[in-house]
Amino acid sequence: MASWTQLEKACKNCTKCPLHETRTNVVFGTGRTDAEIMLIGEGPGESEDLQGEPFVGKAGQLLDDMLKLIGLDRKLNVYIANIVKCRPPHNRDPLFSEQDACMDWLRNQYALVRPKVVICLGRIAASALIHPDFKITKEHGKWFVKDGVKFTAIYHPSALLRDESKRPETFVDLKNILQVVKTTCTNTYLPI
Repeated sequence: MASWTQLEKACKNCTKCPLHETRTNVVFGTGRTDAEIMLIGEGPGESEDLQGEPFVGKAGQLLDDMLKLIGLDRKLNVYIANIVKCRPPHNRDPLFSEQDACMDWLRNQYALVRPKVVICLGRIAASALIHPDFKITKEHGKWFVKDGVKFTAIYHPSALLRDESKRPETFVDLKNILQVVKTTCTNTYLPI
């Protein structure tokens, strides 16, 4: 298995799909590489493409606020990545072929982090990682166990920006995540 440095360097030179032709930056991931919690979104948007870091635009600011509500922080106790590492044109959903081309990068990140809890941010991440016909409106906040790792999905922060009526449900989901993290993750809330 490659080291973090080797993996990131290889990913930044990736040309497996056409998205590399229009990217400004590869958006590899951010956070603690030994975190017990991994958050996974679908792919970078314009701000992320420009800065080379996931969730840095308005949706990222909301995500940071959501994490803060339950004592989590992108630099202190979570690792954040996306299914695809390059921005799809006009922020469209990543195609299945693009997701497939990028999935090995995510698998390697997952293997290096070795999370105990995975939080999928939105339908696309949940469909790729939990089950293919995942319905975010019906299954958000539910838990699934895969090889001993607990998976859940919440609404993508950009969806919450578009439709504030989903925020109360997400608040309930976040409180549920807090309880699962407290009982599953032994090092997440320790002083660093």
